[in-house]
Amino acid sequence: MVRIAVPKETAPGERRVALTPEVVARLVKEGWAVRLEQGAGSSAFFADRDYTSAGAEIALRDELFRDAPVIFTVQPIEKSALVGLEPGTVVAGLMYPHRDPSRVQAMAQAKISVLAMELIPRISRAQSMDVLSSQATVAGYVATLIAARSSPRFFPMLTTAAGTIRPAKVLVMGVGVAGLQAIATARRLGANVWAYDVRKAAAEQALSLGAKVIELPISAEGEGGYARELTLEEQKTQQQALAGEVGKMDVVITTAQIPGRLAPTLLTAEMVGQMNPGALIVDLAAESGGNCELTRPGESVEVGGVKVIGPLNLPSELAVHASEMYAKNLYNLSKLLLKDGILNPDWKDEILAGALLTREGQVVHGPTQVLIEGGVH
Repeated sequence: MVRIAVPKETAPGERRVALTPEVVARLVKEGWAVRLEQGAGSSAFFADRDYTSAGAEIALRDELFRDAPVIFTVQPIEKSALVGLEPGTVVAGLMYPHRDPSRVQAMAQAKISVLAMELIPRISRAQSMDVLSSQATVAGYVATLIAARSSPRFFPMLTTAAGTIRPAKVLVMGVGVAGLQAIATARRLGANVWAYDVRKAAAEQALSLGAKVIELPISAEGEGGYARELTLEEQKTQQQALAGEVGKMDVVITTAQIPGRLAPTLLTAEMVGQMNPGALIVDLAAESGGNCELTRPGESVEVGGVKVIGPLNLPSELAVHASEMYAKNLYNLSKLLLKDGILNPDWKDEILAGALLTREGQVVHGPTQVLIEGGVH
């Protein structure tokens, strides 16, 4: 049987695990062997005994990758682990190649085949493998809870003996998967919600969830459901038009991201300066540079009475459900790797080809090649 190895995540604050016991049982039933590092699922509340009951083997780290031609991870596998891997080993996980091109070079030098799950093409066939969407669902939900907890105002309207409390005014900027979940969660909590996105197609989705839509004379429909990058003139027009709207809000949640690139700036320091003291910004794009000019990744800062929160790795906050969804994404990917009990990926398949980062000693992902050739480290 072809063996999948799953290491315990070592990145600071990472609580997710690549495979859950439920998915392990499915994989074993379909002919895979699965080996997990001892305690791999403990931070997500999945015990080793749950994995062994599902048919997995538990091993210490020094035995984990032996005779394992496939490795599933959440965060990128650390450089120190690359040395012992057999050439041709298939590694699938979130890889963030733009953050550390030198790590991608090390993967290529190890002659392993690396599938970056965040590069899975957004096509119908690949929806069940779309890690960005599954994890963005978690992030949008958690970001809204952070906003509700950190705001000095109630989200819902309340009628009390002391008078009526007006609902908070919440603006969600970026109506992708995370934005839609943020809108839905804020609405459930009773807030008045507005939404903004440069993609015209997003307006209908926001309206369907009960949000009011801020419309600007800018359209930036891109490929794969993402927005294209705005020109400098469009960015200036956007910021000028949004400044007045942002200044009225109690809470702003920003979610705009472009895979493999720095997040676009939606909120300038000047725009934040127009917000009322006690207002709050939760920047979901903090890990990729932030949508707010004042965001500091992993920190909470206050400027002129406005708090700007830059949370990191929000899916890890809901480790159980985030792991369950992530594991199902990997399970669906596994069907493209195993053919008649043999590890035989079709590297020309558009899903695998789109996600492939390195193979046979080469970096094969075009944008990452450009970064490396340009000397970005």
